[in-house]
Amino acid sequence: MNTDRRRIIASMGSLAVASWLPIGVKAQNAMRESDMLIIGGGMAGAATAFQLARHGRDVTLVERGDIASEASGQNMGGLGGAGWGNTPDLQSYLTMGSLEIFKELQIDMGYDMEFRLSGSLTGIHTDEQHDFLEDRLLSLRSGGYDGELLTPKEARAIEPEVNLELAGYFYTPGRGQADPVRSTRAFADAARKAGASINTGQNVIAIVVRGTGGYSVRTESAEYICQTLVLATGSWCGPVGQMLGLRIPIMPIRGQMWATERLPPRFFQRISSAESSYTWSRDNGGNDSTPPYLTHKGDRRLTRHLYGRQRRNGEIIFGGDREDVGYNTKPDPLGIDVNKRHAAEVVPLVADLPIARTWAGLMPFSLDGSPIIGKIPLRDNLYIVSGLASSGFGRGPMAGKLAADYIHTGHMPHVLAEADPARCVTEVQ
Repeated sequence: MNTDRRRIIASMGSLAVASWLPIGVKAQNAMRESDMLIIGGGMAGAATAFQLARHGRDVTLVERGDIASEASGQNMGGLGGAGWGNTPDLQSYLTMGSLEIFKELQIDMGYDMEFRLSGSLTGIHTDEQHDFLEDRLLSLRSGGYDGELLTPKEARAIEPEVNLELAGYFYTPGRGQADPVRSTRAFADAARKAGASINTGQNVIAIVVRGTGGYSVRTESAEYICQTLVLATGSWCGPVGQMLGLRIPIMPIRGQMWATERLPPRFFQRISSAESSYTWSRDNGGNDSTPPYLTHKGDRRLTRHLYGRQRRNGEIIFGGDREDVGYNTKPDPLGIDVNKRHAAEVVPLVADLPIARTWAGLMPFSLDGSPIIGKIPLRDNLYIVSGLASSGFGRGPMAGKLAADYIHTGHMPHVLAEADPARCVTEVQ
């Protein structure tokens, strides 16, 4: 990465190694004032708080549960991408910038987030998928991005458990993995050590625009007064936006996962499949009422989607479905079965392994498929960091940095133009 890009991710001094003490306090019957208040204790909120605190700003974060209690703690733990490219776009900044910030917290600041740059193998099931990825590889390389098409034998040399019977594999060396809960809590702890106030168990029940400027945010046990308000509420941006009289077009999309018992190390790459990307390249399924890149339309399955890895504790975890079922977080056994069979096509060893546990979470998908990061012009001093879809964990650190830099300086980073909330956030009619 060149010097200019390193400046974008530049550190502002090292902090103490994580002590892993509780990182949130529960306010009771109190009124607290701060310059800036962030609602949401997932990766986006914790990362924004961390970067604002590094800027020396007076910042408070409130979270209704515990840090990483929702989507940021329930995902596969994938991060990274195909590189910065010759002319980095927002996706490059979010994926590769976040990767650099993960490196900083793990290597420079001493947080054990189980982070490693593992690389990723994407299984190719058909000749049509292979042709699609050949074209995609040409496009990626012309833009300065990384990737390589491998034969099954070449892939087996990298990852001994992959299926030799597939049509091939797409290899991305710049992808990594980390533990979602440990990582998100590391960012919150780093924010606290930089001066932020982290408050858990604070369910927001009302937001009032104050006549004297700023906001009053009321929880079930406290009131928070601030001048600048940041919404990092993930799939709950819709209901929270309504408290402000705003329509924020983010929908909760259920993703679900399963895990085996703990096993000795068997594979080391991130594993995925080309089936969904090939399907979505032909029709992403989005319209005025449905986000793009879902696996289902109503009760009908459109495609299979796959991602997984083996955790450091030995569990093999996979997931992939993206369903518009409202705020339903109950796993669907039929979908889990489809995903397990899909995983076995790429990594045959999982076929005979029993499932030890399943879980589901809600991902914030915007209606147009792009992130929503920046200033909401319909209200004074109101910002949002959301709409990161299925990769809020892997893209959230840089989303938080870009948002914090915007808030701190008052100038929108140019790469946030396509994420501008002005394009889609409207008044409630």
